[in-house]
Amino acid sequence: MYSLHLLLRASPAALLLILCLQLGTTKAQEDTTSQQLMTMDLQMLQIDTSEEATVVLEVSTDLRECMVVKAYLLSNIPIEGNFNYKFTSCLCNNYPRRFFWDLQTNSTVRITAVVDVIRELGICPDDWAVIPIKANRFSITKSLP
Repeated sequence: MYSLHLLLRASPAALLLILCLQLGTTKAQEDTTSQQLMTMDLQMLQIDTSEEATVVLEVSTDLRECMVVKAYLLSNIPIEGNFNYKFTSCLCNNYPRRFFWDLQTNSTVRITAVVDVIRELGICPDDWAVIPIKANRFSITKSLP
């Protein structure tokens, strides 16, 4: 009973400290929830009526820290050429990255662009990069007629 009595007699300074800590925690949580970990935009540009097309993937982030990303394409049918290229780059919030692939197909193809956040040295300046805890693989899918 004595300990309960001490809890109820908290000093005004302790109450003020608890209030400040609570407000600071709430503000920190609000700042992180509005950030987008990864934003992806996939465009497919077909050249005239030919079988050639260019796939453009733009990737950006709202995080203040940089990330090492690896971008590549997958499809529902086999495609040869630079379609199989994998790009590794440093992604920072003030510098979105664009990746290009040229491909040839004579049928409708479903293409998925995949971006993995990886741990690799020598990509970001001074090797300063983060790896998100929530997710490290992002994808977007579109069809090319």
